[in-house]
Amino acid sequence: MRICSFSPFQTPPRLIGSALIILFSWSPGALAQMTPAEAQALVRKASQNETAKDLNGQPLRFLLRKIDEKGDITKEIVQTKDGDIARLVLYNNQPLTDERKQQERDRLDHLMAHPEEQQRRHRREQEDSDRADKLVKLLPDAFIYEYIETAPGTSGPVIKLRFRPNPQFSPADREAEVYHGMAGELWIDKNQARMVRLDAHLIADVNFGWGFLGRLYKGGSILVEQADVGYHHWETIHLKLSLTGKALMFKSLNIQTQEDESDFRPVPKDIGYQDAIRMLEAPAPTQASAQP
Repeated sequence: MRICSFSPFQTPPRLIGSALIILFSWSPGALAQMTPAEAQALVRKASQNETAKDLNGQPLRFLLRKIDEKGDITKEIVQTKDGDIARLVLYNNQPLTDERKQQERDRLDHLMAHPEEQQRRHRREQEDSDRADKLVKLLPDAFIYEYIETAPGTSGPVIKLRFRPNPQFSPADREAEVYHGMAGELWIDKNQARMVRLDAHLIADVNFGWGFLGRLYKGGSILVEQADVGYHHWETIHLKLSLTGKALMFKSLNIQTQEDESDFRPVPKDIGYQDAIRMLEAPAPTQASAQP
């Protein structure tokens, strides 16, 4: 799960196998009696699944629509073993002008001819992914969890938990300090033990350190939604950030961002980035349009 896409969610103790067997065989009635420790065990299992390597390894092609202060853009993205490749397809939800299409072709042709640039991009992607994984691994210990209810979900029952800061949690770095001022709800798919929804709100001003020092103000919110998009592959399908604060204690921050991913399709498992560029540059029978 992506805790945050801008740079955007202590080593945990081992789980007791027998406790997990009991946990995932409970009926909804028994779940109503879930203790905070049992809820924490559920979150720990889900966080392990979120950060585990995807053994299926199915790369996908999909649409990403992003709306922020820079505008409304939709990109078609192909996941490859060399990192993601993206092509702009809509601007302000309208087809590109001929000039903009040519700019995209020139950019992709340049990337095709310079593998070292894609290698740098891929390294940055991996660094961002590692940073997000580190935050997800801290979720079980950073908060105290309280069971709310079990409700129907798109892939089966969803266990809804309420969370608040754990006063005993001591973050190892500034990136995790944000958890001290965060509370909200976490939904977990019961059958697959995957995080379905993180709806968090800042209940206090907090420091952060995503590549630069700063402070986020009370009242901000982070919403992340995930889904099984097929092929036993989970992806973030919706992200919404509403955050204000200061960077380096001088520059004001006002982050209002929404991202939506859709139209997931499989691509060959061994696809490289240059093959992905050829795929994106090939004429399509029809042009898909992102949903608002």
